[in-house]
Amino acid sequence: MGNLKDEAETDEQPLDLKPLLSLSPMFPTPAGYDVSAQPPLVYVTPIFRSFSSSGHPRPAPASFAQTRPVSTTPLKVTPISARFPTPCYKEEFSSSSDEDYNPFCKKRKRPSVKRATKKARQAADSSATDIKQRPVRRNLNKELVSRRSSSENPRELVEETMAMFDSLRRCTLQLAEKEDSSKRADCKATVLMKENNLRINERKMIGPVPGVEIGDIFFYRTEMFILGLHTQTMAGIDYLPATYFGKDDSLAVSIISSGGYENDEDDTDTLVYTGQGGKSRFKDNQDQKLERGNLALMNSAKKKNQIRVVRGVDDPFMNPGNKVYIYDGIYRIEDSWLDTASNGFSVFKYRLRREPGQPDGISVWMMTEKWKANPATREKVIMLDLSSGVENIPVCLVNDVDDVKGPSHFDYVTGVKYSRPLNRSRPPQNCQCASVCLPGETDCSCMQQNGGDLPYSSSGVLAKHVPMLYECSSDCHCSQDCRNRVVQKGVKLNLEVFWTGDRGWGLRSWDPIRAGTFVCEYAGEVIDETNTNKDVEEGDYTFRASFPSDKILRYNVGAELLEEKSSDATAESFKQLPIVISAKDAGNVARFINHSCSPNLLWQAVQYDHGDDSYPHIMFFAVKHIPPMTELTYDYGLRGVPPGIKCEFPQACELKTCLCGSTNCRGSF
Repeated sequence: MGNLKDEAETDEQPLDLKPLLSLSPMFPTPAGYDVSAQPPLVYVTPIFRSFSSSGHPRPAPASFAQTRPVSTTPLKVTPISARFPTPCYKEEFSSSSDEDYNPFCKKRKRPSVKRATKKARQAADSSATDIKQRPVRRNLNKELVSRRSSSENPRELVEETMAMFDSLRRCTLQLAEKEDSSKRADCKATVLMKENNLRINERKMIGPVPGVEIGDIFFYRTEMFILGLHTQTMAGIDYLPATYFGKDDSLAVSIISSGGYENDEDDTDTLVYTGQGGKSRFKDNQDQKLERGNLALMNSAKKKNQIRVVRGVDDPFMNPGNKVYIYDGIYRIEDSWLDTASNGFSVFKYRLRREPGQPDGISVWMMTEKWKANPATREKVIMLDLSSGVENIPVCLVNDVDDVKGPSHFDYVTGVKYSRPLNRSRPPQNCQCASVCLPGETDCSCMQQNGGDLPYSSSGVLAKHVPMLYECSSDCHCSQDCRNRVVQKGVKLNLEVFWTGDRGWGLRSWDPIRAGTFVCEYAGEVIDETNTNKDVEEGDYTFRASFPSDKILRYNVGAELLEEKSSDATAESFKQLPIVISAKDAGNVARFINHSCSPNLLWQAVQYDHGDDSYPHIMFFAVKHIPPMTELTYDYGLRGVPPGIKCEFPQACELKTCLCGSTNCRGSF
């Protein structure tokens, strides 16, 4: 399968231990392309197999951890174009279970060996030219040191690894679009992380994977690969081969059920799963064979070992066929049999039952899908539409905790009201694009304002967190379908305002939210700080622009590896905007977003109206993938007078006790 081969055939010992992060990034480069050395990274590696005096592998004891020497040679990196000179192609026959999927290959026929060799030679010849055209930036190790936590908290390692992957994927996608490349950005990001030891939980294990929680969602199968949740990027069955145990029995560790076969899903606690094989794109169908993953599942039916189950469902915001993967927890096989499929061939069937006492997984998804189809089926509803028709999609008001009837009265608005526009350092520019703004269009003034790139991907995902983002305005010549018009089109999510019980009202979504997705604007009345006799005083339901926290800055982590120009995302680069918005009397759903020291949203200043309404808009985007029914939060920032210090400070505000519950909670905000 190219760079990511099936690890199920390797001779390695299973781990039932706490996996640790393996991180020692050294990037190969052609001769003559060296960059200055940076302080080396020192991390504890995962526990590897040890060897007896006879040279045979043996399981590592729980108390043993092998350390890896860290190189002190200068960091060397290679341009992304040189790292991926040739494409790979779909295997003629795939034994993958549930669906034929290869994130590293385009779905087309395999070319002749002669043709593939010619392409490889042409790509190799152009590598030197690519290197000269786009210099690779330094300081990747500095980025990792400053962004990635040295904490051994498994959950933090998972979130930081996911942040690295998504940032590399988004930045790679920007480069690929400018170069008109057809290579998949998620594949490139995965290969970079694999080859530079940025994966975690690399050794296969039976049972839960540290740091991965039930209900976590993934938009790429390679995300599960880099986390160790499911290490097969094609096959639906991941297993430990017999060589792990020194016996003849292999055991399944995880499966992905995504509708490629005839699977019965009558309820959320059982799953009837069809084995792998028997289907081919290029050959006739045939009976499934009791080998590889099928044999591992049969052995697991006998051994009753734990199996991780991931359920794949259709992505509601993408084209049909795109999947969202939901980790549904631990199952065990309770029965297996040979059955006849609708095409007349024999298939293996396995009935799995979910272990009791686990948090909800796929059941939450199925519940919210029911609500979206008919909001009246949502229980404990106070109002079906808090916005009274102002929003594109109704906003449900719910209290399933006690008898509180609703928030205090306010006018629902979708924008900002201000007495005068904010002074701008540069005049507005309007693009002359005939239809839509396209990547690599050098004459697009809107793209020039955004540093030469379009700020969103083709699916509307925020590419980078920047001090100010410029969308096309009403004066631009491009159409309303231009992809540089995202936030101005309003909310596209099914949002719910709910009563938290201890923290007032909160906000959450019935939809899965991909990292970088626009959520909502902070609407209200702008407080003019230059007016000492301001009518609106700062207090509850108030937004004040503040420097982004380290967790928010991780949204751009890894960009230095791929960018042509350096654009360090530091707190200092985000000049504090003199923006204070009060939503006490007039606002929207954003007034209900609570604070968290580990937020899942970031705020982004956006300008898109160059006429009378020239005030920057405060827009919220997802920092990471957010499962349905997860509370949406952002970091209010720490400002004002610290506790115990008596002094006068013009913009001081009383610090409040934080109840976010995060492991990194600061205690106040």
